[in-house]
Amino acid sequence: MKDSGASGAALVLGVFLVIAAGLLGHQLGSSVVRFKEYERTVVVKGLSEREVPADVVIWPIAFTVADNDLGQLYETLERDTEAIRAFLTQHGIGRAEITVAPPAVTDKLAQQYGGPPAEFRYLANQSVTVYSNDVATVRGAMGELASLGRSGIALSASNFAGGTEYLFTGLNELKPAMIEEATTKAREVAEKFAEDSQSRLGKIKRASQGQFSISDRDRNNPHVKKVRVVSTVEYYLSD
Repeated sequence: MKDSGASGAALVLGVFLVIAAGLLGHQLGSSVVRFKEYERTVVVKGLSEREVPADVVIWPIAFTVADNDLGQLYETLERDTEAIRAFLTQHGIGRAEITVAPPAVTDKLAQQYGGPPAEFRYLANQSVTVYSNDVATVRGAMGELASLGRSGIALSASNFAGGTEYLFTGLNELKPAMIEEATTKAREVAEKFAEDSQSRLGKIKRASQGQFSISDRDRNNPHVKKVRVVSTVEYYLSD
């Protein structure tokens, strides 16, 4: 009888332990759910943009010379190259900003494969490049480029088809103010969201700064650049 009583007591105790463990598990589970519910956040983005003038211009001036006499070909190359240098310096571009690439000379006779003979045996492509920080002066000279063609220099079509490159190198000076602006705009969006959802904006949970991008403002104004950055910020929300 004693053994039977002891077994019954143990059984009752076991049942109570199971019920207690279940209740404890339910309470812990409810706590986790409530904790997750209270950890509400909002992710917002802030944009900062600037329009800035390019501060470097790279202007290649390409031309061609054709002749049947190789020596005469090189003389013409030197004469035309010097004429281009003179044109550039007359328009305010320093000689230190002008570089001349070696000419690329093609012997048409060596490349002929049974076709009709070429009018000129030798063809040379030459390039004179301007690299300058004075973008306005160089652009002024570009407007007068046709005068070189009228003087007898055979300019390549690339000179008139957007072969010029414009750069902006002052990004580091803009970064601090643009990052601040992007972050401020992101917070303004988050505050508006919190207001509309009848919440209060809390601390930042995480933030990431996007890559800065520099692009032409449009195809007709490549000398004007658009600098852009987007910051992404996640804020806590509370009631």
